[in-house]
Amino acid sequence: MRCVIFGGSGGLGAAFTALLLKRDDIELLHVGSRVAPTFDDRRVQPFTFDLEDEASISAAAEAIGKGGPLDLVLVVSGILQREPDVRPERSWRSIELEAMQQVFAVNTFGPALIGKHFLPLMRRDGPCRFAAISARVGSIGDNRLGGWHTYRASKAALNMMIRNFAIEMGRHNREAIVVSLHPGTVDTGLSQPFQNNVPEGKLFTPEYSAFCLLSVLDGLQPKDTGGFFAWDGQPIEW
Repeated sequence: MRCVIFGGSGGLGAAFTALLLKRDDIELLHVGSRVAPTFDDRRVQPFTFDLEDEASISAAAEAIGKGGPLDLVLVVSGILQREPDVRPERSWRSIELEAMQQVFAVNTFGPALIGKHFLPLMRRDGPCRFAAISARVGSIGDNRLGGWHTYRASKAALNMMIRNFAIEMGRHNREAIVVSLHPGTVDTGLSQPFQNNVPEGKLFTPEYSAFCLLSVLDGLQPKDTGGFFAWDGQPIEW
């Protein structure tokens, strides 16, 4: 398998990288971040990208695409807050345009641009998988509490992009699987300010979450493409 991870320097991305490198079916692993990480494993090829710079994503696609079709693309990057200006809103009174633009740029526009440039590089014959990390709070049907307006909306929009990509990709390869994934609440910098409200036993290590999500991906069938799945394999309502 030839694989690509966007956001490989974060907690969850690093866990995905480590787990994939333990597998015998991985031929090449392209790991991207804002600053290229270093690895001892010869199968790893680091690259840099910026979710808010389409040219960097296009350049990465051009370089990676020269090596042949891709079997797995994981988009692990995301933003919930960025001090001092970006944080989840408790009320509509807290909505700020600039903060919304920053969140959508990372959570929605960036993954959409990755899809634009990397879906054409996916395998056209046989199984392949493209997955983006979403969040249960991005489910419209599951929303009972409100709040967190921009984060919820950016993930809901991401889910719609993934559904659209799945439909279009299916016209090129009926064995392709394109999905959104909910990792649970993971013990990373993204969730750290909000961990006090997490029920006991529901705060996952990055390694556990990544293991679960890779297991989910391995178990999906072409009929599941376009879906939204949690870490335990259960589908999430849109």
